[in-house]
Amino acid sequence: MHVDVVSDVVCPWCFIGKRRLAAALERAHADHPDLTFAVNWHPFQLNPELPAEGVDRRSYLETKFGGPERAAEIYARVRAAGETVAIPFAFERIERQPNTLDAHRLIAWAQARGAGDALVDRLFRAYFLEGRYIGSRAVLADIAGEAGLDRDAAQAMLASDEGIDTIRVLDRRVRELGVSGVPFFIFGDKVAVSGAQEPAVLGDAIAQALAAPD
Repeated sequence: MHVDVVSDVVCPWCFIGKRRLAAALERAHADHPDLTFAVNWHPFQLNPELPAEGVDRRSYLETKFGGPERAAEIYARVRAAGETVAIPFAFERIERQPNTLDAHRLIAWAQARGAGDALVDRLFRAYFLEGRYIGSRAVLADIAGEAGLDRDAAQAMLASDEGIDTIRVLDRRVRELGVSGVPFFIFGDKVAVSGAQEPAVLGDAIAQALAAPD
C-alpha cells in the first residue's frame, strides 16, 4: 500500500504524526503479514515567505504567537503529545527559524535513492531535539551523511538548482487540492486523514483503504 504524507520538517505535529504512523503501520502489518507499505513524503512549507537565511527564532515567535510566553503555552500541549511517542522536544535549543525549501529538496533527492524516510526522521531529530539549523546547506549535507547518504553528493545537489521549481510546484499543487495543514496522510490513494491522529485512527484509515473497491 502506498502511504503519502504531506509534511514540513519544522512542524512538531508532523514529527509526532510520523511516530504515530509508524505505530499504525506496525500494527497493520501484524494483522496482515503479507501487507507492506511504501511511504512517500510530499512537501508543504509552513513558512514559504521566510528568507533563505531564515529568521531569528524569537522574532518568529513574536510574529506568530505574540511572544515566547504565548508560544510556551501552545508548545506545552505539543510537548505532552510528544512524550506519548518518546519525543523529548527541546524547543529552547532552536535559535533560528529556517526556510525549508532546501530541506524539501534534500528529502526528494533522498527519496529517489530509497532513503526518504530515514532522512525525514533525521531532520526532525536534528531540528527538534538537537536545535541544529536545518536552513544551512552544510548542516543539511551533514544530516544526509548521518542518514546513510553520500554527504558530498548531497552537498553538490544543494549547491545546484536541482528540484527548486519541482518543490514549489508540488507545494502549490497540494494546496490546490485542499490541503491547508499538516501532517496530512493518504492511504492507498483512497482514504485521507488530516492531523497527527492517534495510531488507532490511522489504523482505521488503513483498514478502510484495504476494504475500498479498486
